[in-house]
Amino acid sequence: MHFTSEQRLDGDVLERAFTLGDASDTPDASGIPGILWTPASASAAAPVPLILICPPPLGLDRVYPRLAGRARYYAAEHGFASATIELPGSGERPRWEEAEQARAEMRRVLEAGEPVTDEIIDRVVLPLVERAVPEWRAALDTFLSLPEIDGPVGYEGGIISIGVRLARVEPRIKAAGLYAGSFIPRAVFEEARQVTVPLHVLLQWDDEVNDRQASLDLFDAFASKEKTLHANTGGHTGVPQFELAPGAGFFARHLK
Repeated sequence: MHFTSEQRLDGDVLERAFTLGDASDTPDASGIPGILWTPASASAAAPVPLILICPPPLGLDRVYPRLAGRARYYAAEHGFASATIELPGSGERPRWEEAEQARAEMRRVLEAGEPVTDEIIDRVVLPLVERAVPEWRAALDTFLSLPEIDGPVGYEGGIISIGVRLARVEPRIKAAGLYAGSFIPRAVFEEARQVTVPLHVLLQWDDEVNDRQASLDLFDAFASKEKTLHANTGGHTGVPQFELAPGAGFFARHLK
């Protein structure tokens, strides 16, 4: 991990930008940019739990205020560290032709009002899951090697298929907060039947893009003994601000 900048937020949260896998200041094909937030209380003598925050595929610069706001809240209210990394093909990271073509086809279908087939969903989502999950696991190795960070680890974020895969294959993740609202490949429903960690799932009931019933079916498929669904009226980007507190409380129960 190569730290590229740092600043103090509100005087009690250290924010450090970094690149994984490359020693240069400019992320390229071999470097993954990200941000790490740690509370002032974090030290080698008192390491803190960690929450991985998966961003939407829009670029970290575009969603920074949202991510930093959540990280500051987790640090201030519960003493958690938080970290995020740029998803493959997003932000400054190189695009790949297969994904660009699949997304273009999905946009065409949506604009035409045609059904989004399983084949299109698979082409858009599964390659991203296959690339992103190993990167998150490698990043987790690096985060947990820092003396001020220790387990347990939580995960939260959109692109619910990435969260399902990580919760299934990564034993260091002890609880997951998921945002229902991504297109879901059929294979992910089968993976969900193997997820057993506690879950806190948010669903926008009037999501104008995604299939509400598919999100409900996925929630039903999870094998977790503790799983909670919070459904709110509103569109895709309308998750109420008041949902931040119960989500943080969920992590506090399972990471402390």
